[in-house]
Amino acid sequence: MQDSSSIGDSIREQPAFQQVSKLAQQYQAQLDRVTPHTFYRWLATSGLVLLFMLRIFTIQAFYIVTYALGIYLLNLFLAFLQPKFDPSLEMDIAESEVEEGAPGLPTSTFNSDKDGEFRPFIRRLPEFKFWYSATRAVVFSIFATFIPPFDIPVYWPILLMYFIILFTITMRRQIAHMQKYKYLPWDFAKTKYSAGSRK
Repeated sequence: MQDSSSIGDSIREQPAFQQVSKLAQQYQAQLDRVTPHTFYRWLATSGLVLLFMLRIFTIQAFYIVTYALGIYLLNLFLAFLQPKFDPSLEMDIAESEVEEGAPGLPTSTFNSDKDGEFRPFIRRLPEFKFWYSATRAVVFSIFATFIPPFDIPVYWPILLMYFIILFTITMRRQIAHMQKYKYLPWDFAKTKYSAGSRK
């Protein structure tokens, strides 16, 4: 009886496995090449979204696929805006420790008016993963428009109104969360210091 390592070696030696492994390496190499080009990556994804919308408008179908894509992209965007460590959870932990009389060590990972220490904003969903997931979803949605079973008959104005209401409510809640815990997920509105201004 062969052991598992010899079985694994025999699988790796098969031509099909070697081809798949080679394709995976080439795919990863292409991803590594485009990683630093943020603007062009998002420009290409925007082009795919426009292509998808053009297809939807020309065939006047697959509204449920469009709605599912919109909800998925909204979830990705919210994860992109949220901090990795939830400040509301950290504040609840700190308040419960104060109520119990436990010695208070700093638990916050965000800017604090008390200590003035700089703490960077770390996203729950990094920009590259956001772009990669969004692009995959758009490509999948384009392919889904060629599969007839995904064309479920639905009255599209209801889906559009529901999406607008959902977007408004979730963004209002996210903006209120950002204001309450004083964090900003954008770099362009933050104070920038030059090298000569440091003492």
